[in-house]
Amino acid sequence: MDSARSRIRSRRGASAGMPRRQGFTLIELLIVVVIIGILAAIAIPKFNNSKGKAIAASMKSDLRNLASSEEGYWVEFRTYYGGAIPNPAFKFSPTQGVTVVMVSATDAGWSASATAPGTPMTCVIYYGNAPPIPPATVDGAVACS
Repeated sequence: MDSARSRIRSRRGASAGMPRRQGFTLIELLIVVVIIGILAAIAIPKFNNSKGKAIAASMKSDLRNLASSEEGYWVEFRTYYGGAIPNPAFKFSPTQGVTVVMVSATDAGWSASATAPGTPMTCVIYYGNAPPIPPATVDGAVACS
């Protein structure tokens, strides 16, 4: 019986006399994990939206640059370039990850489209007498759908 009492006293004495170990409780850690989860749920869609906008801006920029290159090609050869892109004979190279395709090209006009993998968006442009590609409605203006 004395040994049982001494064990109880020693446990009480040890916890009362010695400082407790410092650390985080399970509840505190769970609250931190929940807060991080909420922040991630807010940030991930915003990041995906920003990535989509950046890809769309790259496709629009590529089509505008293509228009400048087409005009330079026309000045030199009196016709618009209608071949594959990229091509060493044509001084235009699209942004990495963006595919630009010449839809039609004659000496009176041209049209092209730009796509990027991982996005359903397509951007188009036409110039001159080339038939417009929906959603493009204005000659020389880039339109995306």
